[in-house]
Amino acid sequence: MKGLVFLTDPDPWEPPAGIGERTARLAAAPVALKDLPRPALLGPDWAVLGTRMCGICGSDAKQMFMDDAEESADNAMTAFITFPQVLGHEVVAEVAEAGPRFGLAEGARVVLNPWLSCAPRGIEPVCPACEAGDYSLCWHFHDGRLSAGIHTGNSSDVGGGFAEMLPAHRLMAVPVPDEITDEVAVLADPVSVSLHAVTRTPPPPGGRAVVYGAGALGATTTALLKALHPDVAVAVVAAHDGQAALAHQFGADLVVRPEPRATLVEQLADWSGATLRTPWQGLPVAHPGHVDVVYDTVGSPATIEVGVRLLASRGSLVVTGVAAPGRFEWTPLYFKEIRLVGSNAFGIETVGGRRQHAISHYFDLVLGGRLDVSAMLTHTFRLPQWREAFVTLGDQDRTGAVKVAFDHRPDTGSI
Repeated sequence: MKGLVFLTDPDPWEPPAGIGERTARLAAAPVALKDLPRPALLGPDWAVLGTRMCGICGSDAKQMFMDDAEESADNAMTAFITFPQVLGHEVVAEVAEAGPRFGLAEGARVVLNPWLSCAPRGIEPVCPACEAGDYSLCWHFHDGRLSAGIHTGNSSDVGGGFAEMLPAHRLMAVPVPDEITDEVAVLADPVSVSLHAVTRTPPPPGGRAVVYGAGALGATTTALLKALHPDVAVAVVAAHDGQAALAHQFGADLVVRPEPRATLVEQLADWSGATLRTPWQGLPVAHPGHVDVVYDTVGSPATIEVGVRLLASRGSLVVTGVAAPGRFEWTPLYFKEIRLVGSNAFGIETVGGRRQHAISHYFDLVLGGRLDVSAMLTHTFRLPQWREAFVTLGDQDRTGAVKVAFDHRPDTGSI
């Protein structure tokens, strides 16, 4: 089978004229398309899946573009990965070969629940986090029968959807209803990440929320806020025209640009009815502020600094994005008694009093006509076109890309 391997000798590539500096870094990325052996069954409760579609996550793109490589050298998450890797965890697949205890028949269509938690690692009894359904907080990402890795694609033993086939434990396969297309199912992962953030730290009734960033996580956060909390006013910070248009389509009440930051703070303060105070230097600070929750899908020092300045006293800053560390002016964090909440992926979630896996909630919302984020899948490519796929995603201001995916299915075209 073919697979895109990270940490191997790269094929020579000359970046085409007109692409951005970030995108041109692909020429130096240690990545190549290789012939790989078909995955083996890793146990009786495992299967081999045939990949149908695989979305490119923001974390995949950061790794491929080697974003902030020197600044991220002390990133604690490097303790949770092993190489070489086949990335890709936003997977729609078909069961190609099933072990006797896998629980689904060959041919079944599934979405990957990617966490390499206790059950996939063969650890019994499971840890308290897994017992609670918080698989992304598992205590045993280094233990058991698999090499270190928190999810499919960052363990050297469990390759991902940037390949034609991949292994999956029975806990890692969520059946897809027949009524839901692959193009809709492939968006389950980013929706689930945002669902976790919104349900664990919801806005108050009639409140105001800011979504910082309008890529895949920003778009899905906006759509979920309007679906689950229609009485809440939502402002979105969007960097590119395509993202801004999608934010409007998904129901945002206000869409603003991130730069210049002083203007951004003024626009959001005016929208929320806040009073701005002017320090000796730097950005103004809202006090009293009237933004209840900021969902920061970027997670950079610059975005966090804006969030803490805008929030109401005892408001919540929910960080779902990850960027390189750096200084930010953080005194409003203590002055306003702001709750800084890290929001890590998804697991078993509660929506409307019903407790089930986040991916299953997504399917229910789609089938119930309450959520349609299909417009965010803007581009698809074949795996051999992987550089073109990442160029398209990396140059979003030029291409209008939001979610880009690999399409492994036979006889289908690309968007």
